[in-house]
Amino acid sequence: MSHIYPIFDKMLSRTDKEQLLGQRGVMLWFTGLSGSGKSTVAIALERELHRRGRLCRLLDGDNIRAGINANLGFSAEDRRENIRRIAEVAKLFVDTGIITIAAFISPTEEMRSMAAEIIGPEDFKEVYISTPIEECERRDVKGLYAKARRGEIPNFTGISAPFEAPKHPALSLDTSRLSLEESVAQLLRLLQI
Repeated sequence: MSHIYPIFDKMLSRTDKEQLLGQRGVMLWFTGLSGSGKSTVAIALERELHRRGRLCRLLDGDNIRAGINANLGFSAEDRRENIRRIAEVAKLFVDTGIITIAAFISPTEEMRSMAAEIIGPEDFKEVYISTPIEECERRDVKGLYAKARRGEIPNFTGISAPFEAPKHPALSLDTSRLSLEESVAQLLRLLQI
């Protein structure tokens, strides 16, 4: 393989790293409304994978917005750039053989398609946390939905900014109907672990 940047030809391959870890790198991309349960399910899955001896990395809105994307706001352009950067970082983890879990609202099909293209469609498994907005609002301990409904938070996904449900997710989980254990079990089946 020939690259414009020759270092790529000298680096260890993804296969080398996956053999070392005894696992295949993959991206589980959680999408859903604020309060749907993305982070809760992602944390539970991370803990179960760790318990089973699998190396994984959780990328979440809080740990990304506090670091690499601290300079971004919530405009349409900044949201797109947020997802682009996350996908580029996630690709590095996946290419290292790490099971990577991303928990982001990622509200549009276009954004999620861009992430899948960057990461590689064969490695990208979209998981829709499909919890109804009424339940998300009920769970909202920070009062964000109430503030958004009063117009105090502009461009709030699901209220004043659109959320496009995935058309063909690899898995759909409604956390208002499924227990945390049931959700994790379905994700482990998806991963074939």
